[in-house]
Order: sequence, then C-alpha cells, then structure tokens
Amino acid sequence: MRRKIPSLQALACFDAAARHQSYTRAAQELALTQGAVSRQIGALEAFVGVALFQRTRHGVALTARGAEYALQVASRLQGLEQDTLDVMAGQGGGCGVQLAAVPTFATRWLIPRLPALAAVHPELTVHIETRTRPFLFADTAFDAALYAGTAEQVANWAGTRALRLLTEDMVPVYSPALAKALALRRPLAPQAIATLPLLQQSTRPTAWRQWFEAAGVAAPMALSGPRYELFSMTAAAAAQGLGLALVPSLLVEAELARGELVVACDQVLPGDRAYYLVQPERGDERPALGWFKAWLREAVR
Repeated sequence: MRRKIPSLQALACFDAAARHQSYTRAAQELALTQGAVSRQIGALEAFVGVALFQRTRHGVALTARGAEYALQVASRLQGLEQDTLDVMAGQGGGCGVQLAAVPTFATRWLIPRLPALAAVHPELTVHIETRTRPFLFADTAFDAALYAGTAEQVANWAGTRALRLLTEDMVPVYSPALAKALALRRPLAPQAIATLPLLQQSTRPTAWRQWFEAAGVAAPMALSGPRYELFSMTAAAAAQGLGLALVPSLLVEAELARGELVVACDQVLPGDRAYYLVQPERGDERPALGWFKAWLREAVR
C-alpha cells in the first residue's frame, strides 16, 4: 500500500520556513533558491489540501492549521534524524533511548551510573537533552523524561504515566575548609548551625527555615545568605567554604565521597518533591526503553 506521505524535500522546506517564518531564510539554511522553497511548499499545500502559510506585507506567516502541522513535522523530522544518526553510528535496531532530563539530576546522579548500564546493556545508547518543565511528548522525539516535581505536578502532566524513583531528602553539608576556619566539630547541633553562614537555594527559598522548624530551633537568619539557582551551584559554593548548604544527599554523592563536603548533622528535611521517570501514557514501549526502565528500578534500590 502506498503511504500518503509528501516528499521529504517538501517537508524539510516547510519545517525550515515554519521555524524562520521566512522563505528567504529557509532557502539560505537549505542551500536552495527562494523559488525552490516556494515551489516545494506550494506542492505540499496541494498535497494536503490546506493552506499552510498566508502571505503578508512582510513575507509569510503560518496559518492555524500550518502551525499545528509544523509541530508534528518538526517532531517527526527530529526523530528521523536521530534514527539516521543511530544507524550511521552503528546504534540501529531501536537500541537508543531519547531522554529529557533535569540537568543537575542527569549530571550528578544519572551519568555517573551510566557505565553500570553499559556493562549490562552495551548495545543501549542513552541520548540526553535538558528539559525542566512538562511538555507534550507528541511534539518531541523523546521516549521518556527524568522529571523533578511534587506528586501533584506529576499527576497533572497530561497524557503520561510516571515511575517514582527517588525522594529529594535534604541534608546540611559544609566543607572541611570552613570547619577548620571556624573550628567546627561534627556533628553540629542545629542551634550551632543557626549561627553560621547559610547558602540559599532559590528554587527552595524556605528550605532552611523548614529544616530549623523541624528541629525545633529558632533561626532568625534562616532566610539570609547568597542565593543560587541550581543545586550544583549551591554545592560548589559550599565546597569552596562559603557557608552551609541544604541539598539533596543524592546530588552531592561525589563531593561526599571525595571529602570535599561533609554532612553537618543527621537532621534530614524530607522533601515534598521526588524524581520520576515519565513516559507517554499510550503507545507501545520500545524494548530499549524497557531495558532502561528496568535498570533504573535496580539502580534506585
């Protein structure tokens, strides 16, 4: 049966023109003439029977139907490109996983463990791109996402199902250099920590206050101190002796193992957030994703 699929050249021209909102810039990207791009898009519009662009005084603009189609075409072309690269690299056969991930978790927890995955599945390749917010899987080539959020946030991610991996339990850490400079000896009492310089996480602005409240300690300076957006920044600042950081222990495993950071005391702040593997609710699960998910289950035990 002949498939109702337009030519790849026409789709490539449409994709470029949709991204640039310009036939001229699309032609420059594809090393074609503007006339060639216009003819390809005209042929595509005739094929689908829908106007994809409307002409304006300043050039062209996508129609509503064209904008919807552009999202679908971009996703399919991205997936086709990745599949082609996999085959060229000898990674064909559906043995690649396209993964979206929050950057700090990917850098500090997942990637250090990928050699263990390679040991049991040498044929499996994991491709990782950064995403920090929910998205529509249908608009991307991603197989799954590693996402950090509350149970409510995950439940509200439409059209998906999720596997809970790890909770974000936070511990106070500081550097041996700071301990030496201030003559600190572990374990530090929460009352003592309340008098020390604190490093703040801008995405968890009340974490220190919650930690002190759980310990039953008054801490007037709980919200004071320099703020950092990423946990990796906060951990780096703590390792440089700038103060104490309240961070998820799973994100500072390397610093703790190397002795660059030490846990100040055993008081843990249970996080209301966790890390999840999120995937589309519908559709067949490829074997590669199944292998990756099974390995993840073992890795978090």
